[in-house]
Amino acid sequence: MSFIAHLQEIPLFFISLCTITGLMIGSFLNVVIYRLPKMIEQTWRQQCAELHGERIAAPSAFNIATPRSMCPNCKHQITALENIPILSYLLLKGRCTQCHVRISPRYPIVEALTGIISGFIAWHFGFGLMTLAALIFAWAMITLALIDLDTQLLPDDITLPLLWIGLLINLKGGFTDIHSAIMGAVIGYLTLWSIFWGFKIITGKEGMGYGDFKLLAAIGAWFGWVMLPLVILLSSLAGTIIGIGLMFTTGHKKDNPIPFGPYLAIGGLVALFWGNQINHRYFALF
Repeated sequence: MSFIAHLQEIPLFFISLCTITGLMIGSFLNVVIYRLPKMIEQTWRQQCAELHGERIAAPSAFNIATPRSMCPNCKHQITALENIPILSYLLLKGRCTQCHVRISPRYPIVEALTGIISGFIAWHFGFGLMTLAALIFAWAMITLALIDLDTQLLPDDITLPLLWIGLLINLKGGFTDIHSAIMGAVIGYLTLWSIFWGFKIITGKEGMGYGDFKLLAAIGAWFGWVMLPLVILLSSLAGTIIGIGLMFTTGHKKDNPIPFGPYLAIGGLVALFWGNQINHRYFALF
């Protein structure tokens, strides 16, 4: 039996492979989450200097691949054995091998979350191209949610390719038909754009960023316009519940901004897995 046949005939093998792949991708996502905002900031600084006619020294190479991952405290370069998802963190007891400074537990949490979601996608969709598409979407949601949580940025480097990929996947009726996907992208963007300007006109303040518009447009491109009310409702509920929880547990002030991207990502993932069932049950009531 060939390798592909094993994946098709033995679901447990396929699910296990996707879970292990998800763990490794989660390790890569940790790098993207940390480095991509810094790369964007570096580009902004260079562009601002050029606009002002200033000369700045050429920055050292810094991208997703360069330099190698290192301890932020002692600059010890992380070896391959120290970079095995979850296992290395447990064996190292969550500390750097050189300076023994504690490593953030978020790294193994992101790896575990990505692995679990990847395995669940394999179980939910089974062997096929739709699973690959769903994995790409879920990995993008995890990355965007955590970047927004850290920096209140939703990089175009991820949101815009995600939108185009969603439209391409639906050309032949992937998650929805292409008409619904195009309308989803347009309505998704315009919905939050309208809320943004309405809130700004009334209060004089900006309630969200343009990255939120693009993220909802991308979700609309993947799942169609009919899924947008569910995504917006779930995102708003999650934001309200978590926001109130933060106010009571951490003293978070209501005037302090809370990124909306993570809640849109939650809504997008719910739409990926159960959106059609939820909508069917809702419409059945009428």
